[in-house]
Amino acid sequence: MSKVYFTNMRCGRGTNLLKKLSKLLDAAGFDAINWDKRFAALKLHFGEPGNLSALRPNWAKVVADKITAQGGLPFLTDCSTMYVGRRSNALDHIRAAWENGYNYLACGCPIVMGDGLKGTDFAELPVPNGEIFKTAFIGRVIADADIIVSLNHFKGHQETGFGGALKNLGMGCASRAGKVALHNEGKGIIDKSCCTGCGYCAKNCAVDAIVFDEQGKAAILHERCVGCGRCFGTCAFHAIYNENYSANERLCKKIAEYSGAVVAGKPHFHISVAAQISPNCDCHNYNDAAIVPDVGIFASFDPVALDHACIDMVNTMPKIYEYAPEYKGKVTGAQLGYTPCGCGEGNDHFALIHPGTDWRSQLEHGVKIGLGEMDYEVVEV
Repeated sequence: MSKVYFTNMRCGRGTNLLKKLSKLLDAAGFDAINWDKRFAALKLHFGEPGNLSALRPNWAKVVADKITAQGGLPFLTDCSTMYVGRRSNALDHIRAAWENGYNYLACGCPIVMGDGLKGTDFAELPVPNGEIFKTAFIGRVIADADIIVSLNHFKGHQETGFGGALKNLGMGCASRAGKVALHNEGKGIIDKSCCTGCGYCAKNCAVDAIVFDEQGKAAILHERCVGCGRCFGTCAFHAIYNENYSANERLCKKIAEYSGAVVAGKPHFHISVAAQISPNCDCHNYNDAAIVPDVGIFASFDPVALDHACIDMVNTMPKIYEYAPEYKGKVTGAQLGYTPCGCGEGNDHFALIHPGTDWRSQLEHGVKIGLGEMDYEVVEV
């Protein structure tokens, strides 16, 4: 049973959240890793400008300073996105990071983009026990790193149910070619009875796959579509759906396999901050209100156990935001086939926010390929 270390968000006089993070890392055995003169990739999400739920750089500085104190060589990193936005190439991505406060002075270490200037610099790494992939296209800088540290903001996600350590590793470390491989199934369909013709989906499509008919209703050209799913998250009217339910399940499995490729044969450590838990990922240039109260900070050597512990604890929390206006009535976690590990029954917030997703498939596949365990023991610090 893997150990997941946890501290809550409460702070009395004489402490703060950054001190609590430092104490959490000490308790979790972070210093047991041999950092001396080794390049340590601190993989995080710099946040799309306009989105204020992404992690502040202060969190990264605590981690980077600990690595530096042990003689390590930390650097902040992420890879280019597929979609239209401020992070689709290295120059725009670094400017976006600066805008959100990430720089050498704030974090104590440099930013090195993971997949080169245009997102095309990658290494083809083997996927241990892969069923869908035998190799993965991982940003070369991340592939060259000696140690992998994942620091993520735990939140909901429109295609995978949640975004945590595995999403940060599997999707976040993929080059643009890797992201195409991850997303190339499950293309969207427009429900024209719901479409208002606002055009926001088209503005967010990087491959010009969305067109409009004479009535101003959208349609997706599947011959152009790469299946990135950006349109699903940008449509405010629930007009885009997926006829192939297994596509999201398959995406979750792919993410697990890419995560396995990233950490294979290397020391790795994972940190999740479950605070300001937004319904969608930090890739959007906006964020909605938090769906539940802040939970705490989690750390583990096992990314699967870490994600599962985060899910379970989030799902014991009451909702503070009406995350699904179209949802009528109350559905319990038991009715959804969900019981939080060791926490009693609770609502599955992730299934209720994004009912077309199944977050279990990501974790179960991670277990199957030997990436980690879903069984965990929480050690409160």
